[in-house]
Amino acid sequence: MRILVTGGAGFIGSHVVDAYINAGHEVTVIDDLSTGKPENINPKSRFFKLDIGAGELRDLFKDEKFDAVNHHAAQMDVRKSVADPILDARINIIGTLNLLENCVRGRVKGFIFASTGGAIYGEQKEFPAKESHPTNPLSPYGIAKLACEHYLSFYKNTHGLNSTILRYANVYGPRQDPHGEAGVVAIFTRKLLKGEQPLINGDGMQTRDFVYVGDVVRANCLALSHNDGGVFNIGTGREVHIKKLFKELVNIVGVNVVEGYDPPKSGEQKRSVIDFEKAKKALGWSPQVFLEAGLRHTVDYFKETGS
Repeated sequence: MRILVTGGAGFIGSHVVDAYINAGHEVTVIDDLSTGKPENINPKSRFFKLDIGAGELRDLFKDEKFDAVNHHAAQMDVRKSVADPILDARINIIGTLNLLENCVRGRVKGFIFASTGGAIYGEQKEFPAKESHPTNPLSPYGIAKLACEHYLSFYKNTHGLNSTILRYANVYGPRQDPHGEAGVVAIFTRKLLKGEQPLINGDGMQTRDFVYVGDVVRANCLALSHNDGGVFNIGTGREVHIKKLFKELVNIVGVNVVEGYDPPKSGEQKRSVIDFEKAKKALGWSPQVFLEAGLRHTVDYFKETGS
């Protein structure tokens, strides 16, 4: 299968590229390298340094005749979306529409969209949230992802473009960027390994559903052969307080560091955890790497790379 992976030099996208290539697919990567890293690019892929909003995509789709598109390129920082909603919309909505228009012109058969289960539901009323939970995102990032889901429904109904939507919980693991504002596991891990003080936003009692990147990659592989479309939560169904996450990482790294705190950040929800039963039934997917093991894999990666 000929597959285009957008954001294929990024944290999650690069792992997806590796898995697709290992499964024997022919993979093309586009990434503008604004957050993606050249060292993440699989040498067996074809790489084009392109923005997803670029007009040059038309020629790429015409030449390559992709069977499927896996869309991971995004502005994925919730706080940045709050600070600059226009930038977020330009990348996450307009960029996605450019891709979809090219998919229609290029007669692409399937589209896998990396959405968010961590931000799309807003302050939850049910725990864990099923896909049927009301969608009331608190941030422009979550709003943009929801808008794209609606656009995918339009492209399915109007143009016959089949799509599978994967709503991720909080993904963590090797290759996550420890230098930005997002990605608390990577940020805490790097600081602890360097003897610095990680700071918890707010009181640390906010919860997240942390899903390991290897499990997320399996969902993307299963979605590739799933022809019925649909929306699927990809998470563990387990709530973890940020204070607990901090303590787990302190124990794994083996340092003696007390908790430090920063003021809470706007746009962040208090509790987030999602139900994966629909993905289990339709895709045969369930999480296999739980928190302690996943954190150990992540710490080992940062020790080895010195990131």
